Amino acid sequence: MKKIHFSFLFVCVYAFAFAQEPIKNFDFKFKINGLSDSTDSAVYIANYYGGKQYYYDTGRVENGVVHFTGESIKGGIYSIITWDKKAYFEFVVNEPAIELETNASNFVNTMRVKTSEENIKFYEYLNFINDKSTNAQALKKRIENDKDKANEAEKKKLQEAMAAIDKEVIEYKKAFIASNPDLFISKVFQASAEPDISDYAEIEDETERNRKRYIEFKRHYLEGMDFSDERLLRTPIFNNKLEYYITKLTPQVADSVIEAADMLVSMAKGNKEPHKFIVHTITSKFEDSKVMGMDAVLVHMGQTYYCPDKAWWLSKEKLDKFCERVDAMAPLLLGKKAPNLILQDTSGAWRNMYDIKSKYTVLYFWDSGCGHCKKVTPKLKEFYATYKEQGVEVYAVGTEFENEEWIKYISKNDLLWINVSDTPESNKNAHQLILEGKTTLQSMNFRDTYDIYSTPKAFLLDENKKIIAAKLMPEQLGEFIDNQLEKDAKK
Repeated sequence: MKKIHFSFLFVCVYAFAFAQEPIKNFDFKFKINGLSDSTDSAVYIANYYGGKQYYYDTGRVENGVVHFTGESIKGGIYSIITWDKKAYFEFVVNEPAIELETNASNFVNTMRVKTSEENIKFYEYLNFINDKSTNAQALKKRIENDKDKANEAEKKKLQEAMAAIDKEVIEYKKAFIASNPDLFISKVFQASAEPDISDYAEIEDETERNRKRYIEFKRHYLEGMDFSDERLLRTPIFNNKLEYYITKLTPQVADSVIEAADMLVSMAKGNKEPHKFIVHTITSKFEDSKVMGMDAVLVHMGQTYYCPDKAWWLSKEKLDKFCERVDAMAPLLLGKKAPNLILQDTSGAWRNMYDIKSKYTVLYFWDSGCGHCKKVTPKLKEFYATYKEQGVEVYAVGTEFENEEWIKYISKNDLLWINVSDTPESNKNAHQLILEGKTTLQSMNFRDTYDIYSTPKAFLLDENKKIIAAKLMPEQLGEFIDNQLEKDAKK
């Protein structure tokens, strides 16, 4: 049960102290009949955090009993896991004293809760759910095995029976919550519930009917979540609902995601741990998105919730490094005017990117020794041959510090677009060249200016050098420009 590791931007969220009061002087006792006292009889206690489980402690089984004690523990759903990680059972931590007894052959069905009101109710629910799940699986199997497609009436009956089981489970949870309003597990049920929405049967148009259902479902989806109760972070529920809302219910375009992110963070206002979890989860999800334009989400999260010195859970070193990257990305978002570059071509002439008079400019960063570049550059050459007459120019920037191989590759492969780079000589005399007005600091520092940490990297600019596309391969560039030209023709 190792902790997960994120990129350099983030440390493991579990490592920080929680604001909510812990359970003091806990004493948990578990008797597992049929588990030997051999060296392999160690068990682990783990807790949920977000969508994963994290190691908490190790206990040794003696005479079938394992004991966990300590000064404090945070509430949530925890697990006892066997040494081989092949079997486990869950329990609710919301009381200082818990005593459970079960059999190694079947943890849930043989569970006896000797001490813990929460877990008595929890296992009543688990046994109910297991029974209903068994019945539902049997019905599902009968439907799947029914080869007689003509017997639609029987199939409909089976589907209705499955729907009845779903309804029974929902009603059970509602009754449970009403009967046990003060239990933590009731709060878990409330948080996990999906909204009961109208079917809008009165609307004849199916598209409009589905749109109405989607809007209502999304509006009410988070109503059962208590964003002030950080115990929910130590269940699978909080992460699952957050993930579904941000990736499934929210259109995957930057503006929509940003709006949803701000709303979610505002719901946790004043509660440090839920705030941290939401900010961290959304930021890490879009940290290195492959979808064009979604880097705007990372920049927004960074500028709004991290920089400067807002992310109290990060070390200064990690935060400074993250903020440097956000600052580098911010000028490169879709809709921004691309920073100008003035670099030397293979003949030594200075080429100003802003001086290019073309409808579209492909700004292409590459390395002649890069394996991926060797696959992409020939495709870009084919694209250029097709689209040059339609107003496309390529401003290709070599990222190598030495230029010999770069020049050889250009000559050998007849790359007839504008090829520029910073030469060793220009780097040595950069200060003087900038003073003379031949180039600029952002040009000589183009790797930082354009956040070049890997190659190839491409931007598509319009005639005003505004960034209109990024992260597109040559074949996608052609499709994108075709669509643009079609739109222009209609205008």
